[in-house]
Amino acid sequence: MQLRVGYEIVYECPQPTPMILTLHIHSSRVSDIVTPDHLVTRPSVGITAYRDFFGNWCSRIVAPKGEIRLSADAVVNDTGRPDISAPAAEQHPVQDLPEETLVFLLGSRYCETDLLSQAAWDLFGKSPTGWGRVQAICDFVHRHIAFGYAHARPTKTAWEAFNERAGVCRDYTHLAVAFCRCMNIPARYCTGYLSDIGVPAPDAPNDFAAWFEAYLGSQWYTFDPRNNAPRIGRVLIARGRDAADVPISNTFGPNTLKSFKVWSDEVAVRR
Repeated sequence: MQLRVGYEIVYECPQPTPMILTLHIHSSRVSDIVTPDHLVTRPSVGITAYRDFFGNWCSRIVAPKGEIRLSADAVVNDTGRPDISAPAAEQHPVQDLPEETLVFLLGSRYCETDLLSQAAWDLFGKSPTGWGRVQAICDFVHRHIAFGYAHARPTKTAWEAFNERAGVCRDYTHLAVAFCRCMNIPARYCTGYLSDIGVPAPDAPNDFAAWFEAYLGSQWYTFDPRNNAPRIGRVLIARGRDAADVPISNTFGPNTLKSFKVWSDEVAVRR
């Protein structure tokens, strides 16, 4: 199966504005790329690229005064299979975890493990360890938070989502990540494209999606508390501790987001 993925984002800046963009398909999917997701800017500006601390591909630009349009349009191969389910995956004692996973046990900007620790142990302390515990967390978060774009705000944390009981996919993910870390399960925040293959058409237009990966049974597994079901056509862009590490853009100056379009569609097979 092949997927066409891409975006078109328009900003307006009152002055030249440096930006860091985290919009490229993750290097773990590089062998699947058929048509590269080259960043195109209109007007054309200089672009430099680098790989960040978490292994994500980032681009640096200086947006000129006025309007700038950022876009990419790629085709990737995909297995067409849903997310892997491994109910027997075990939880590792903290002392046995690989060093590279330990940072994903710690509290972070949007995942306040100190504030949520007691609630996590009260809610999940008696649940089965390993996969069963992570799934119990996803089940709770899925039921606890009411989805709605009207509830979105860029500063909302896991603690606030827990208490307000409303949000968008990043809020579901932050809360589930925080709960996993409270229960000594490494969890890392992910962002990327998510197709609607195999599910009814959504009410809202396509958007980038957030989910997380938990470290169980010596590998990372995908969990999605917003949808809380295996999905087809998930294309990773970036991973980090939380949304602060993987925003689509960091802008170092005033700007207005004028337009935002994302697509992730199955490519029709020619016969």
